[in-house]
Amino acid sequence: QVQLVESGGGLVQPGGSLRLSCAASGSGFSINVMGWYRQAPGKERELVAVSTSGGSTRYADSVKGRFTISRDNVKNMVYLQMNSLKPEDTAVYYCNAGARPVGAGRAYDYWGQGTQVTVSS
Repeated sequence: QVQLVESGGGLVQPGGSLRLSCAASGSGFSINVMGWYRQAPGKERELVAVSTSGGSTRYADSVKGRFTISRDNVKNMVYLQMNSLKPEDTAVYYCNAGARPVGAGRAYDYWGQGTQVTVSS
């Protein structure tokens, strides 16, 4: 079992910055993909940014140039640096990991509990 714990959310003014962190814990698994998703009130959960263990990254068009995802594969942590925040970035941000238990033939999706990010003046 993989547990994901996010931190770093909060209230910030438009144009401000926040850094989200997510720590993965557990044993007997290997993680390939880690990333961030978000869900705003009344909307579906959407991808924000993902990173593979090999270093590839992908971003939603709406955050390109403003958000940066990074990983520490040794510590099993993923970060999301969010700059130039806009009110439309307001959402609950969820950490996601695609992890394969040792001996298993497939990977499974794991989710954190979410952290609120509110961008407002």
